[in-house]
Amino acid sequence: MEHPRERIHFVTGRLAEPSLRAILATLAPKVGFDYTVDVLNVTVAALLTTKLVARRMQVPPGTSRVILPGLCSGALDEVERVAGVPVERGPADLRQLDVFFGQKAAGRGDYGRYDIQILAEINHAPRLSRQQILAEALRLAHDGADMIDLGADPEGGWGEVGDVVRALRDAGLRVSIDSFDAEEVAAATQAGAELVLSVNSSNAHRAVDWGVEVVVVPDVPSTLEGFDATVQRLVRDGVRHRLDPVLEPIGFGFAESLGRYLDVRRRYPDAEMMMGTGNLTELTDVDSAGVNVMLLGFCQEVGIRSILTTEVIHWARSSVRECDLGRRLVHHAVTHRTLPKHLEPGLVTLRGGRPQAFGEETLAHLAASIRDPNFRVFAEGGQLHLVGAGLHLKSRDPFALFSQLADAGRRDVDPSHAFYLGYEMAKAVTALTLGKDYRQDQPLDWGHLTQAEEGHGPSHQAAEAAKRGGFQSDLEEPR
Repeated sequence: MEHPRERIHFVTGRLAEPSLRAILATLAPKVGFDYTVDVLNVTVAALLTTKLVARRMQVPPGTSRVILPGLCSGALDEVERVAGVPVERGPADLRQLDVFFGQKAAGRGDYGRYDIQILAEINHAPRLSRQQILAEALRLAHDGADMIDLGADPEGGWGEVGDVVRALRDAGLRVSIDSFDAEEVAAATQAGAELVLSVNSSNAHRAVDWGVEVVVVPDVPSTLEGFDATVQRLVRDGVRHRLDPVLEPIGFGFAESLGRYLDVRRRYPDAEMMMGTGNLTELTDVDSAGVNVMLLGFCQEVGIRSILTTEVIHWARSSVRECDLGRRLVHHAVTHRTLPKHLEPGLVTLRGGRPQAFGEETLAHLAASIRDPNFRVFAEGGQLHLVGAGLHLKSRDPFALFSQLADAGRRDVDPSHAFYLGYEMAKAVTALTLGKDYRQDQPLDWGHLTQAEEGHGPSHQAAEAAKRGGFQSDLEEPR
């Protein structure tokens, strides 16, 4: 029996109507739904409220759900009572409707699972106060770290290590100790550290006394010298362990070190393994997100279920958060045998926000429709666009745009308004430079680094004025 197609009722304003209908004409057949469009007597859809929608919306019989503009403010339950069907907000920008529906059709119900553990190292921990270590550990745990690794100094002799481990454990954190000083390690494990980094032939004989899991590293990484002998000793002594052949920096055996991970996995098919990623993220002049995801993808495929990451160099300062997002992405890709694409926008930082364009015709229509004194800023077609009542100026140079504004006779731009326009144009130039999408009064999309902004632009001003009784004609004109 053939199931009936879903029938979706879209609510919008007069300005967005042509673009919405054009998008739906292409999108609906591709996704497989029927639709109706309800154009309320409001110029800008972002100014809609759920109270206004509930009062003016007309839902046709047979509708299965209603989609409101993403920036429509207010509680949805009031609209649902009137509609009698589920109501949801669409994307903030209607040009993202294809992504909105694509995500819903992609079967992401279990997205977010992972099986790679993140160890986040606090480097040179003995040089920090206990309060500094605790604050940093809590930050790293908040970003996604499963275990806090205390990186000791090479000379050893950290007398406070036991107290620090106990403080972290009291805060509910799991702890590992990174040291070759046997007495340091003993004090840490007695205080509650559950993993020791690292063990080779020089200290493997002490591991049985610590009573915790250890990480095996070779005496000489380039040849795996001493690696198998250390593993054999730990197996004989009944010491739990995970294997780390050691990742080397680019130019110092990086490719061969990846090969050693594959070799160790073939020879120890059931062993737990770990990879320290810092030799690439910290020692390569490149933002760390992409490097972390590539290494996590390697780990996921090879069965390496823990990584050690650091956040020392400035371009790797968000590595823990990147790894937390990345491990979910690669787990989904490998377990579902699907490309790791269009799944995790939080990892696309520099190029985040696919650029979308309204087009000259829509901008011209907007200029003819505006009646309030505010300006709208757009960035598309390689230029900045300043649109106001009966005005459409454009230039790549924001200074030239201000000159055009003066030449157009607009003398009503006070210092506060000029500051706001300058701020928005700076964002718009950044968007053009990086190929980002720009939306006025909205933060640029920097993925997981995006910072929220308080609205100051036309939509915000109009909405505030409406509360005071102003701009009524733009919010709801007489019929």
